[in-house]
Amino acid sequence: MLAKSNIALICILGCMLGLLISPFILSVFTFLYGVNAIRDVSIKQWPRNKWWVLGMVWIACYALTWFWSENKHHWGGEVQILLPVMLLPLAYSYMPSFSARQLSIMNAGVSLILLGGISYSLSFLARDPEHYILQYGVSHLLPTPCEQDHIRFSLAIVLFFIWCVYSWPRMDDKRVKWIVGVSMSIMVIYIHILAAKVGLVALYLFAICWGIYITVARRRLAGLLIIVAVPVILTLGIKYIPTLKLRQQYMHYTFLMLMRNDKSGNYGDINRMYSYMIASRLIAQHPLTGVGAGDIMDEMKRGYAQWHPQVVESSILIPHNQFLVVALGCGIPVMLLFMGWVFMPLFWLKKNRQSFFFFVVWLILFFELMIEPVLEIQNGVFVYLFFLLLQLQEMRKGETSAEPVPKRV
Repeated sequence: MLAKSNIALICILGCMLGLLISPFILSVFTFLYGVNAIRDVSIKQWPRNKWWVLGMVWIACYALTWFWSENKHHWGGEVQILLPVMLLPLAYSYMPSFSARQLSIMNAGVSLILLGGISYSLSFLARDPEHYILQYGVSHLLPTPCEQDHIRFSLAIVLFFIWCVYSWPRMDDKRVKWIVGVSMSIMVIYIHILAAKVGLVALYLFAICWGIYITVARRRLAGLLIIVAVPVILTLGIKYIPTLKLRQQYMHYTFLMLMRNDKSGNYGDINRMYSYMIASRLIAQHPLTGVGAGDIMDEMKRGYAQWHPQVVESSILIPHNQFLVVALGCGIPVMLLFMGWVFMPLFWLKKNRQSFFFFVVWLILFFELMIEPVLEIQNGVFVYLFFLLLQLQEMRKGETSAEPVPKRV
């Protein structure tokens, strides 16, 4: 029989493949990963994971809104998407650490899977570069896997890049290091070609934090070079990468439209702010119980019709902020529970390498929660939980491990 860690390795590779090509495959391997992790663990031990318990509480509150949600179909979809929150935090706490060989296999496997996705995306640019470059002038990015979700795809690439930087000292196979190293270089180049704002912000936020970390760790020259390289690389990228240049120009144009008080709702960032204002007004009308998890979109349509009727229906958004989504659907008290769940892992931070990398991943994902309804789509739930829990497992392991922390940063 395969060891628990070997089954987990297979499931992780299956999940990453599913993220790119099939929600069904992603669901199957997520479920198998969870069942494999807890199959030999007594139910009595589960409540010891306080973070998991808190997650169960706020999801239970989501489920309770069935009683005042008129749209039961949408309610079922909302709750179903959140099911991994009930399984993965518990599963990771009972999963043994990977050996150096297993870690190398995972890193090489995920690298090749993501490179496959990158190749698919770049194939469109290779076939018709003029068309796809011009599309960036109207904010239409390259097609991507992950159900054309360039936000989650670019975020997964950057978070895996961070994981590879963290786990680099533990990879003991030189061939794997070559595969992973080349893949990381391609990922950085692709993030600039794709020019998805979330991916770029995540990459440069990590670079700045890493530079500060290395500087504090008494390798000041290396750290300062990384920090100085950030604006230099970004400036060169905007100058020499056409897609990134047009993306920057479109963002500048959007800012000008904002300054001119444009109310059409045709620009994503402006419409995102509309979603914040409308959600805030609706929350004020239902502060304690919310409108019901199933009625979030219906209520947003009503809010747009009342306060921003000029926005066409195809541009109507749910609040592009996960905290506002929870407050709108379930009420402010449940939002406070959710905030407690989001911030709780920060109380486990220590002054070590594991904690630094966990905090950076947490910070990037927190930024994502502030500008996207991350946990309202399957891919968002997986990317959030997978990379956060991967680093959390390393951080918690570092608290009890007798092994010295690698000195290399």
